Amino acid sequence: MRHFVTFIDWPRLLATLLLLLAFASPSHGAEGYYVPHASYLTVPAGTDALPENLLESGNWQSLRGRSPNFGYIEDTLWLRFPVPDQQSLNLLEISYAHLDRVRFFLVEDGKIVRSVTTGDAFPFKQRPILHRHFLFPFERSGEGRYDILLEVQTSGAMQVPLTLWNDKSFFESSFIEDQVHAVYYGILITAIFLNLFVFLALRERVYLLYVLSTLGYLLLIGTLNGMTFQALWPTSPEIQNRAMLLSIPMALIFTLWFSRSFLNLDRASPALERTVILAIAINSAAALATFVLDYSTSIRLVVALSIPSSLLLTLLGPQQWLRGNRQAAYYTLAWGALTLGSAITAANKYGFLPNSFLTVYAMQIGSALQAVLLAMAMAVRMLQERQDKVEAREAELRAMTARRSAELKLMDHALHNPLTGLPNRSGFEMTLNDLMMRSPEKRFGIVVIHLNNLDSVTKTLGHRNSDQILELASKHYNAVLRDLPGAIAVEQTDKRSYFLASLDPQTFAFVVDADVAEAAARSVVNALEDIRYPVDYLGMQVPMDARLGVAIFPDHGMDANTLIRRAVIAEGTERALERGMAYYKPSRDSFSADRLTIVSELRQALIDNRLALYLQPKVSLATGAVVGLEALIRWPEKQSQIRPDEIVVLAEQTGLIKPLTRWVLEQALTMRSRLLEHGWPLDLSVNISPNNLREPDFPLHVQRLMSSFQQHRDSITFEVTETSMMQDPANSLTALKLLNDSGIPVSIDDFGSGYSSLSYIKQLPASEIKIDRSLISDLVTRAEDRVIVQTTIDMCHSLGYKVVAEGVEDETTAGLLRGMGCDMIQGFLLTPPLPFDDMLDWLSHSDSQQQKLG
Repeated sequence: MRHFVTFIDWPRLLATLLLLLAFASPSHGAEGYYVPHASYLTVPAGTDALPENLLESGNWQSLRGRSPNFGYIEDTLWLRFPVPDQQSLNLLEISYAHLDRVRFFLVEDGKIVRSVTTGDAFPFKQRPILHRHFLFPFERSGEGRYDILLEVQTSGAMQVPLTLWNDKSFFESSFIEDQVHAVYYGILITAIFLNLFVFLALRERVYLLYVLSTLGYLLLIGTLNGMTFQALWPTSPEIQNRAMLLSIPMALIFTLWFSRSFLNLDRASPALERTVILAIAINSAAALATFVLDYSTSIRLVVALSIPSSLLLTLLGPQQWLRGNRQAAYYTLAWGALTLGSAITAANKYGFLPNSFLTVYAMQIGSALQAVLLAMAMAVRMLQERQDKVEAREAELRAMTARRSAELKLMDHALHNPLTGLPNRSGFEMTLNDLMMRSPEKRFGIVVIHLNNLDSVTKTLGHRNSDQILELASKHYNAVLRDLPGAIAVEQTDKRSYFLASLDPQTFAFVVDADVAEAAARSVVNALEDIRYPVDYLGMQVPMDARLGVAIFPDHGMDANTLIRRAVIAEGTERALERGMAYYKPSRDSFSADRLTIVSELRQALIDNRLALYLQPKVSLATGAVVGLEALIRWPEKQSQIRPDEIVVLAEQTGLIKPLTRWVLEQALTMRSRLLEHGWPLDLSVNISPNNLREPDFPLHVQRLMSSFQQHRDSITFEVTETSMMQDPANSLTALKLLNDSGIPVSIDDFGSGYSSLSYIKQLPASEIKIDRSLISDLVTRAEDRVIVQTTIDMCHSLGYKVVAEGVEDETTAGLLRGMGCDMIQGFLLTPPLPFDDMLDWLSHSDSQQQKLG
């Protein structure tokens, strides 16, 4: 990254700084300056003391070291030292910029011949030489003895580092030291502007906090060195004093704040984060206290607080480094250097360490190292964050690819027969409806092929051989249709073309352009003969007894469901039995009159309460306990004439579904009350037709019904098939949400039997998914079914659904489902649907005896 390239030159800048520091460090053996041996005495503050009288005093004491450092004292300090005989020495430097009042006296043979008063309590222009340190030039007019007398008053640390210079040597040395400061300030200013630019580009708070922290130390060092007084507010000593008091806590506040963000303490260590917040609060309080306390107390307070705050910043790095925080390595080195420098400087201010170049400039050296290391750390952080984002995006893309692959597999299975790979009924209906919508002016022939001998073949050769024969037959029929004039591909891709669809294991379907096919009668006859020809399997000629039924669009219907149904009716006529193929004729539709009779009988049976609800249990695979029952409608007196699933279809087609569903709900609630009376507090599931969901008053009816049976709230579950909801998804979703609010949980039934939008399914207020029996029946023998079922279970669990497997008929299948993490099973392995009393007996003798109350 471009930002990182900028940091490559920083080690060179740091090396330059250290080299200049070495050049700037004075050597006691060098020519051009001299550190005098001074005597001192202290006078209580407020005492008037004449310098002439003090010169005669016998209370002068010798300093232990060469550099006077008394720490924080309130007394006035007087210093006296002789001027050596070296004529080249003509300048006195006090290299500490924070002395309130300094009076300089040049004494010749015991008499004061010159005096100057200055200090940082006076405007900067009042200094004899405009320099950040106090400089006092002097001249010797004769050969007498010369002494220098100093009076020093200050509210801060009483430090008076003295050096006698030759003025030329001083300014040469000062020039080198100014270069050191220029490099130092250049490093900090570069870091500030660079990270400010990064902050403006990325809008990440940590970079702004770094800028504020570095700016705080820049102002602190500039104030300590007196540069801010000289450059920013030379006419305002009070601002200089206020800056001195505020720069220390403000630098620490922003540093603590930056450390909290940089090390991610809110996630890595909440306890340390609270400690850092407390330190920020204490330093903030100290900054506010400087406005009400006197300068002496304030400066002692903020300096005293800087030591534990610096130690806290030092400890943060190693503690987080040991805990595996990658950013903490740079942080530890950076703040270690700064904290050590700050501690040395603070100890120097208190008088614990003597004045030397290292003690005076320790904070500058540490802050320069800190700025370089942290700038490098910020660059590494930026690179690492970018890399983490790239890796996260790649992981997200991989997850999306895997999820999309799983969805495509589910969609492919939902639209294809798992055995033959042909498009299934849902896919065929979608293609047919689309074809009729796009070309309503054309005539299409919808043809079904029913293998009437497949049951006999299965009983003779077994399911495995029957499946292989069915696969061979489907490939053969598809190849025949490819050459049939007028045949329309049901599905066509770059890899495959399917003209044949699978409606059920014994029934196929295809569609042709009726006008084209009728014009090529001979080809149609030849195709019919090829389809009816026995299948060659292991040297056997296996007859399938294929019969064809044909319905014409738009003559026999305007939708796929009607056309397929009527083609099936045509296939079942005697004419198809005789000739192998028959067209639908309303006059030969024996189902119409029968349906009218059955509809009338169903309506009367509903009135006379001759219908019944049978119960089939759902068992938990984890515990083996019965966890619920599904109520299934039966017509006992018509079991031989109409299948149970046809009852609902007939009711939907004739408008009886509304009263039928209401009867089922009332019976289910009454039945559950009876279950509770017998000590079986089991949930009950009821199948709901999509027609019910389109009834405007259906949710209101359910709400009223549930208000009369409050004890069953959340215990009656509505099962709705996934494909039925797609007939009117918007209204279905609205109704289901209202029902859910009424205390009716929702279960998605027959999942995997058709195709529906996964995004739509996720919006449903469902708590349970029931995998269709078509995915379960061949689970033991078909590896691809196991993959799809496992994927379905994992996906449903990730969406928060419980999973029920329908149609479980053997222990092997149940064991596989248990290993896949399926929650519940339902099927003939447990029991067929039973009447209420028989179900009570079954529950009493089942392994779920522990579920019974009391």
